[in-house]
Amino acid sequence: MSAISITSESTEMYLKSIAELEMLATPPVAISHLAQRLGVSSPSVLEMVKRLAAQNLVTHTPYKGVSLTDSGRRRAMAVLRRHRLWERFLVDTLQLPWESVHDYACQLEHATAPAVTDALAAFLDNPTTCPHGNPIPDAAGAVPPNRTIPLLELAVGQSARLENIIYEEAILLEYLARRGFLPGVQLTLEDIAPYQGPLMVRVSGFDHPAALGREIAARIFVVPTE
Repeated sequence: MSAISITSESTEMYLKSIAELEMLATPPVAISHLAQRLGVSSPSVLEMVKRLAAQNLVTHTPYKGVSLTDSGRRRAMAVLRRHRLWERFLVDTLQLPWESVHDYACQLEHATAPAVTDALAAFLDNPTTCPHGNPIPDAAGAVPPNRTIPLLELAVGQSARLENIIYEEAILLEYLARRGFLPGVQLTLEDIAPYQGPLMVRVSGFDHPAALGREIAARIFVVPTE
């Protein structure tokens, strides 16, 4: 692989990650949060952010964080659109396992021309979410307003519909799938163990609640129901 393609992929990876974090909280995104998301050191992230800022793809405010510029956001949303359309295709058309397609889509997202993206969306009848429930940006890069909350914010006894799972990783998705935690299911928070203990969550149709650690629960987003 050439140095140019590696640089391009790295740029797209950073922009996509910033966009995902901006969807969850008001910008700017803290450098430490971006480093945690990417699994690299904060100094490495800061160095890359400086390069992106020089290209007018992000703005960086010291001690506050990083935000996408308009051009950076357009590029980030294009990457997200390609990624999530490929996930949809791999699951719906090729019948690949739900928990494995994220990694495949990460490879395909960097090698898909705009014409192929448009054809893929049309072939899939313009889906609005990926298999993990996350919104697919439209051709203009727009996504609907976020109306979800983390599972962690439910009160004991409260019910909700599982909407999406963020930061997809095969090990996490396999764990959740075995316990019925899929987009669209109804669930109820039955108990929270003290001292930062797990959440006991019952999925509709299952006889027993599942114990979810707080890190996992923070990655599950829901819409409360009456």
